[in-house]
Amino acid sequence: MEFADYLRFLAGFIFILSLIGLCAWSAKRFGLAARLQGVRGPDARLSVVETLSIDMKHKLLLIRRDGKEHLIMVGADRDLLVEANIDAPAVHNQTPGHAGGEGQQAAAQMRRVVDFLKERRAQ
Repeated sequence: MEFADYLRFLAGFIFILSLIGLCAWSAKRFGLAARLQGVRGPDARLSVVETLSIDMKHKLLLIRRDGKEHLIMVGADRDLLVEANIDAPAVHNQTPGHAGGEGQQAAAQMRRVVDFLKERRAQ
């Protein structure tokens, strides 16, 4: 084999690896990986209601368990329980863009928590 054949093989190999990496990144970026994990039945006791990325290493998770919600900040170095035993709202089927006053209050509270955590992290 000639040098050009080795070079063509290496270029093809790098191209295929980059396509696999692009597919994995896009699945993670657009939330396709979470959708592929399987559909849970209506009797599921534990679910992740919402996630919010604070920065590259930290996320806020709103987790529902048995009608109660818990706000948790997870990160690379440690996890922090921000608030526990929040009463879950009665209506779960509202879309984020069409939520009523209750949804706007929750969004404002979430923004305050994120601002507080960012200020605390900056100290």
